[in-house]
Amino acid sequence: MSTMAVPRAHAGHRLRCVLAVVCALCWASSSVRFVAGQAGQLSVDASPQTARKMPDKMFGIFFEEINHAGAGGLWAELVSNRGFEAGGPNTPSNIEPWFIIGNESSIIVGTDRTSCFERNPVALRMEVLCGSKGTNVCPSGGVGVYNPGYWGMNIERRKGYKVSLHIRSSDAVSLTISLTSSDGLHKLASRTITGGKKQFTNWTKIQFRLYSSQNNTNSRLQITTTKTGVVWLDQVSVMPSDTYMGHGFRKDLASMLANLKPQFLKFPGGNYAMGQYLRNAFHWGETVGPWEERPGHVNDAWGYWTDDGLGFFEFLQLAEDLGASPVWVVNDGASINEEVPTAIIASLVKDVVDGIEFARGGVNTTWGSVRAAMGHPQPFKLDYVSIGNQECWMLYYRGNYQKFYSAIKAAYPDINIISSCDKSTISASNPADLYDVHVYASSANMFSRTSMFDNTPRSGPKAIVSEYAVTGNDAGKGTLVAALAEAAFLVGLEKNSDVVEMASCAPLFVNDNDRKWSPDAIVFNSWQHYGCPNYWMLHFFKDSSGATFHPTTMQVSNYDQMVASAITWQSPKDKSTYLKIKVVNFGSKAVDLNITVTGLESGIKSSGSKKTVLTSGAPLDENSFEQPEKVAPVLSPVADAKQQMGVSVSPYSLTSFDLLLEPSKHSAI
Repeated sequence: MSTMAVPRAHAGHRLRCVLAVVCALCWASSSVRFVAGQAGQLSVDASPQTARKMPDKMFGIFFEEINHAGAGGLWAELVSNRGFEAGGPNTPSNIEPWFIIGNESSIIVGTDRTSCFERNPVALRMEVLCGSKGTNVCPSGGVGVYNPGYWGMNIERRKGYKVSLHIRSSDAVSLTISLTSSDGLHKLASRTITGGKKQFTNWTKIQFRLYSSQNNTNSRLQITTTKTGVVWLDQVSVMPSDTYMGHGFRKDLASMLANLKPQFLKFPGGNYAMGQYLRNAFHWGETVGPWEERPGHVNDAWGYWTDDGLGFFEFLQLAEDLGASPVWVVNDGASINEEVPTAIIASLVKDVVDGIEFARGGVNTTWGSVRAAMGHPQPFKLDYVSIGNQECWMLYYRGNYQKFYSAIKAAYPDINIISSCDKSTISASNPADLYDVHVYASSANMFSRTSMFDNTPRSGPKAIVSEYAVTGNDAGKGTLVAALAEAAFLVGLEKNSDVVEMASCAPLFVNDNDRKWSPDAIVFNSWQHYGCPNYWMLHFFKDSSGATFHPTTMQVSNYDQMVASAITWQSPKDKSTYLKIKVVNFGSKAVDLNITVTGLESGIKSSGSKKTVLTSGAPLDENSFEQPEKVAPVLSPVADAKQQMGVSVSPYSLTSFDLLLEPSKHSAI
């Protein structure tokens, strides 16, 4: 930007500041004025000779336990710190977010190590000093404890909630388990558990369902009594009965994933898989088996406790439910602050091979039998293992990688192994089936990376771009311009899908109460959710996996802010075939685009085609709970579609034209 000359230097400085502010306001304002349009030409070569089949698993999703994405999010468990282990193994310990109902004259609450679960020794001890009569009478509602869940429990009218808890006491017991309003004054549902002095001498599991009489998005669970005595509690759970596929995933959030038609699910994370320290890494073996027996761990990479209800088995189950291939990121002996030398890595290598056996082994194998006991006798189809999380720079990575690679290939030669090192390091002596790439950049830089793989050697292992995202000031909490930059990047990946096998954005989820990272694709709280612009952008690419790619040529004079791609794909619903043309306009000019399609084996039907546009009034527009679809795709029919047609492309927009093809001779590669 240049400014006109003025007599005094300080005046010029003032003018430059004013102009800078004005520009920033124009960028952010919803009433920003776009530049007058111009003409351009887009040519699509749809001939079989230049067509190329895209990878079957081109676009998928990457889940990391960050921002309370799983605990308090996708995993539907409503109780936080259900096993009282979050305060650590030494007792008495902190029981947050549990709170006490009653004062010290009526109840004393603490923890001890008397649980019946060997790996979860901590239990809650309630010594009730008051009673229903006598000199120390309990308050009318009783005394006890309550749990607000993850920033409030969403309880819905007439929906069922499975309650489970373990009780021990040498005294007579009368416990009321209730779902209440956040202040405890209004009961939504309750059940009273009673028993004589001998009934609960040993730890006893109690299970039942509660049905709420009303809706409340900020509820809590409370356990109260008016009976004097000592009661121990452990492993207290409240799960909605209605979860995705009946497997424990929050239905609305899992459905948003399913709607993307992901072809792979990479899990359990990047830094989450590593941990700040190895003791807090994701240890798959401690996350399988009955949920009460899982010890949980501190997610020290992102600063919160997880009970590991969302464990290795659940990730594999989620992938299966979504029709996606699981991609397991294994801990290779490295945390953010530590690293295991190659000389003593053998036990960790065996642990990973055991994990693959858990996923793929027969019911008579050691770990396959554990999976079968969890209700899944058929093996999971685990075909991808990623060794570490971008750790090629670390001292022992390459030596450790060789150990993991050799052991996995010896036991499971068909598994695709992903290296954290770049393509230039991979050779016969340092082999890999795929190599992992992470791309974080500003919107302008991300847009420029549409050509990132143009000059990549066409032989050798392909890339999995498992993490990409626009970051920086114009990313906000998920802006239109960030989504458009990412769309342009994905167009480049489609163009280079002969050297790029898979791609997924990061991060996927954020609980609005715990934003450790922005932007994210899906935002939620206890009862609401919405997709950010980049979530809706992904819908434009959900038909690309396994589709047929066609070369395109874009020509717009003195304007380099547009990219395009073209594919043919078949609808699974009616088997109709479409030519999908995607156009990203990353700039402020509207463009009158003349589209010419050549080489089609069958014509374009004049009716049945559709146009989808993602845009908004300003490039920095975002979605919110108040306006969840401020930036969302708008669908309209294409009148008189044909092989040569003129279209108008809006500024700052992603547009797709799904042109319905005649059913005669077209066939996919």
